[in-house]
Amino acid sequence: MSELQQTLYLIADEMRGMASLGKYFAGNVYEVERAHRIMELAAKIAALAEGQPAEVVRAVFEAEPWLRASPAIGVEAVVLNVRREILLIRRRDTGLWALPGGLAEIGVDFSQAVLRELWEEAGLRGEVRRLLGVFDGPQWGSRAKVHMALLIYLVTCDDLTPHPGVEALDAGFFAGDRLPPLHYGHTMRVPKCFELLDREAAFFDPASSLHADMPMFQRGGDECESTAHAIR
Repeated sequence: MSELQQTLYLIADEMRGMASLGKYFAGNVYEVERAHRIMELAAKIAALAEGQPAEVVRAVFEAEPWLRASPAIGVEAVVLNVRREILLIRRRDTGLWALPGGLAEIGVDFSQAVLRELWEEAGLRGEVRRLLGVFDGPQWGSRAKVHMALLIYLVTCDDLTPHPGVEALDAGFFAGDRLPPLHYGHTMRVPKCFELLDREAAFFDPASSLHADMPMFQRGGDECESTAHAIR
């Protein structure tokens, strides 16, 4: 996936989220119509990235639940052996190596979801010990058609003999200084995971609103006060 395709997918995904919320909170038929129009434009943008007719992509868009206005949630497992080597699986789709993981399904606890992915991709059973970090996919190199947030958990296993599932070609443990060719995003996240092993607090992308321009649509009367404060 090229950088242009990635950008187009993320724009389309954001517009699909806008359309979802627009339809859900629509107060009249005109707002519903506007939401459908935004969805049509999102499908056209995604079609440019896909190289497919817009009608095909729009059918996929509208077959999915309308109300998906938040990023998709992915979960990944960090499993270590006694030599502090990390478990990686070799993906069947790209031939590159990655942490065991995937999309969390609706109705499944995130901790249970990561254990399910570990079982399906590496054939290991384990226990979640702690959350290592929360990663914003686009900021951490992911190449996905939707905006993803990634929860990475430390998992311990009694049996450390992996058995690759149908989505993996191989599985094995690797030292931090001898990593194999890694899948998109994992080139950044796997080294970071080694760093987070010696840190008690879970990682998150730092942010501050102290000096940022914030939207005022839901602040009501605060807008005048905020403007006056900015002038002073």
